[in-house]
Amino acid sequence: MTDDLSDPAACPTTSGIPMLGLGTWENTDPEQCAESVRTALECGYRHIDTAQAYDNETAVGEGLARADVDREEVFLATKVWISNLEHDDVLETTRASLDRLGVDSVDLLYVHWPARTYDPEETFAAFEHLHEEGLIENVGVSNFQPEQLETALEVCDVPILANQVEMHPMLPQRELRESCADHDVSVVAYSPLARGTVFDHPVVQDIAAARDVSEAQVSLAWLREQGVTTIPKATGGEHIRDNWASLELELTADERERIDGIDDRTRTVDPGFAPWNASY
Repeated sequence: MTDDLSDPAACPTTSGIPMLGLGTWENTDPEQCAESVRTALECGYRHIDTAQAYDNETAVGEGLARADVDREEVFLATKVWISNLEHDDVLETTRASLDRLGVDSVDLLYVHWPARTYDPEETFAAFEHLHEEGLIENVGVSNFQPEQLETALEVCDVPILANQVEMHPMLPQRELRESCADHDVSVVAYSPLARGTVFDHPVVQDIAAARDVSEAQVSLAWLREQGVTTIPKATGGEHIRDNWASLELELTADERERIDGIDDRTRTVDPGFAPWNASY
């Protein structure tokens, strides 16, 4: 690992995805969001994640424009919301997303949830069309359980690059990770700090104190060492840089085992329409 954390080469990649990115969920103040993106990119981040539902694509695009980083160097992802998953709506709203972001294409377009207007055949036919037009480089899914992932893989003619799900030490997603690994689908973890809950867990606290690092760095390093990409939300420069510093942290086998042994379970994102709640 390079000692120069301002160098984006410090960040490993998996399937072409930089393994540490900036999440922007709930970062809805336009100026704050734009500055968060600029700060992250100039710190070394090369992966930015947003979504139609976050209502901040314009601000994310402004941050991209402000940063002294070429667009070609940035892995940019957004997501199609559950109200927009009918075939023609996917096409229309994705083009609108590109306009708001100020880009010609995105590197990854996700189905945000397999819910409401989602129909596997129609939805992915539209994603394939966007891929053929060069408006999206890769297709992804988010919040898909193994059964929904299997269906997506069957109907989509473009490879599914990633499945973005909540994952952290209190929600290790072992079955889902095994399913993704079986199909060569990368796992991207949102809420990798369990919306702050990891800061209060005694195992994470003990490891952080012993290593003189933050609890955030411990959680992010644990995920990275399992081959999982993380996209922690951070708005201020201090937190953005602290998360980036997790790339220098290598956990010992004993530390990993202690985190693996955590049996507390916390899911911080749990809407009624989620596939683990919905009845089909």
